Amino acid sequence: MTKQFWAIIAIIVVIFGGILIFHGNNNNTGNSGTPTNHVEGSASTGVTLVEYGDYECPYCGEYFSTVQQVAAAYNQEIQFQFRNLPLAQIHPNAFAGARAAEAAGLQGKFWQMHDLLYENQNEWSESTGNVEPTLVSYAKSLGLNTAQFQSDFSSQKVDNLINADIAAFNKTGQEEATPTFFLDGKKISPDNTVASFETLINAEILKKTGKPSSVAAASTSSTGTGATSGQSKQ
Repeated sequence: MTKQFWAIIAIIVVIFGGILIFHGNNNNTGNSGTPTNHVEGSASTGVTLVEYGDYECPYCGEYFSTVQQVAAAYNQEIQFQFRNLPLAQIHPNAFAGARAAEAAGLQGKFWQMHDLLYENQNEWSESTGNVEPTLVSYAKSLGLNTAQFQSDFSSQKVDNLINADIAAFNKTGQEEATPTFFLDGKKISPDNTVASFETLINAEILKKTGKPSSVAAASTSSTGTGATSGQSKQ
């Protein structure tokens, strides 16, 4: 074989290798990062309730008040953790909502922004234009440095945090749907009532500690059992 032949082969190999490198460098989803760790409550029983949520998801919005009540009632016994699962294909502003929460978190106000996003879900989530100004106004109302918030909102660091949460969820093998709850690593499907959560949490606390929960079911069962349950799916 001639030198010209081998030269052509070498050029082909270099081009092909360059294509592989290009694709590798552009497949940056942040999946290798560390998932977020937004936790409130006590680890006294060792029980953790995790919600994977989407700030634009109407079902997450419906569950928000119930989950707040549950987290408050069990604040001295379990930890509640929220992780991002924006279903961007069906909720076009969901990723922006997650960015706002994570950007606020970098200034120490994740939970405050988390609550604002759900409390005002209809206002910002239905925006057909640029939703960022509305989210910046929320940051301002929380006393955040808005310039820093805007910088973080658009940063790769925040995108990586969200993508790491999505990757962590995908490792569970569950279908992408929101809200999805895990109790000590096991997927649960509570109805949208405090009583439904109580039943599952009380059983887990008893199983893990050998002692009943100090939370009396009667104190929160007055929220009723008629609320609907559901999920958004991608």
